[in-house]
Amino acid sequence: MVSYYKTVNNRIEEIKEYEPGCWVNCVEPEDDEVQYLLDFFKIPPELLRSALDEEESAHIDSEDDTTLIIIDVPVVEKVSGSISYSTMPLGIMITPNNVITVSLRESTILTEFSEGVVRNVRTDYKTHFVLHIMLRMASKYLQYLKQIDKISNRIERSLRRSAKNKELEQLLDVEKSLVYFSSSLKSDEITLEKIMRGRYIKLYDEDQDLLEDVLIEVKQAVDMAAIYLNILNGTMDVFASIISNNLNIVMKIQASLTLLVSVPTVISGLYGMNIIGGLPFDHLWWFPLLISAILMVIMYIILRRKDMF
Repeated sequence: MVSYYKTVNNRIEEIKEYEPGCWVNCVEPEDDEVQYLLDFFKIPPELLRSALDEEESAHIDSEDDTTLIIIDVPVVEKVSGSISYSTMPLGIMITPNNVITVSLRESTILTEFSEGVVRNVRTDYKTHFVLHIMLRMASKYLQYLKQIDKISNRIERSLRRSAKNKELEQLLDVEKSLVYFSSSLKSDEITLEKIMRGRYIKLYDEDQDLLEDVLIEVKQAVDMAAIYLNILNGTMDVFASIISNNLNIVMKIQASLTLLVSVPTVISGLYGMNIIGGLPFDHLWWFPLLISAILMVIMYIILRRKDMF
């Protein structure tokens, strides 16, 4: 679907038809829409193909009068009742007259712009508008990283009470999300540093300051993702050690109980045998029980001293 937006009274609003200086937003384009973008805006096919590739990593490229910036933006989804975090590529094309965004799925970042949530942004100031998209992207990363940290702490508290497979699987999903974020943020950081050099996009003084703010936010998100990932890896290692230690304790207790139970079994087996001349005090029915009890007490004391209980 192709939609057009333009800044009216410091607020982005949707317009019915194309106008120079408007923002063209293309989400899940059909074949005819792709062909329309190629013909009407004279976009090089290679750039549009890269923008529609879901496996494309963040980078910047330029051909003819069109500059393509691909950034990885954070995505949150609900899968089987749980929240999953990942990333997806967002293509931003700067043409002589417009900014065109292309994505294979809806993005909350672009939705906030299209719904007028973000104010004081001019669609006709192309570089200014693109940098605001990137600033919103960096803010979303920081927001989602804080959410991931809260989820991780909640799972950790659950694991302290009882280590179940469900909580361990949730920790694995959190770790996967952090790996996606960390990798995408590093690619975005490299792309922003290329833009900072001013070889692909002309930067004005106010744009330079805005780009520095975006780069600072992205670097902060990179550091946060690395810290959370290191903490999570350490947490998973600790809980793996705790689970292994608990298993050893259970096995030790089971072995100790087996030794204690074997004492009366051996005594009853001896006094149940037919031996010529008989065994001492075999006419007393309680004597085997007494011997078993005494030996079990002695065995218990020995096991306690060896810290088997």
